[in-house]
Amino acid sequence: MTTSESIEISGTNEVSEQPDLIIVDDDEIFCGVLARAMAKRGFNVHTTHTIDEALAQAETVSPEYAIVDLKLASESGLVMVEKLKALDPGTRIVMLTGYASIATAVEAIKLGATHYLAKPVDADEIMAAFERTDGDTDTPISANPLSVNRLEWEYIHRILAENDNNISVTARILNMHRRTLQRKLAKKPHRE
Repeated sequence: MTTSESIEISGTNEVSEQPDLIIVDDDEIFCGVLARAMAKRGFNVHTTHTIDEALAQAETVSPEYAIVDLKLASESGLVMVEKLKALDPGTRIVMLTGYASIATAVEAIKLGATHYLAKPVDADEIMAAFERTDGDTDTPISANPLSVNRLEWEYIHRILAENDNNISVTARILNMHRRTLQRKLAKKPHRE
């Protein structure tokens, strides 16, 4: 799938009655697979791989729904959430990430995301997330505390978020060498 490609369900170029969905993910293969799955569920899908492409597409189509990856090459998907909400407060946004952390989940929701899902995720989970409008009081509370590695990951990401993702400032605050911090950030946390 090429950059900013739209998937037409009906096979015509007429104005679609289907809701517009924009998918912003720099993994082109995942993006293409997800686009086809969401098109089968009734969306007029537009895919992009950078924030600039996504903003240009969003200004053109004004999507009702968006799926945004947290880590877009060197950019943060949190920026895209904020910009989509500024364009249209009614856009329902699901943030996806392979690097889930409490800090980024909280920020995504504060910025206007409807839901936050950790990869791997399937189209049905995303559909359910789009439909959720309230919190779930029945969500189970884990009996196991977070591991030390996971606590470190969460703490680093909270400090990083508080400093606008500035690695140098975060390294100074954590009293850590910048390269050490970059290595820690490159590692995925253990799933709990």
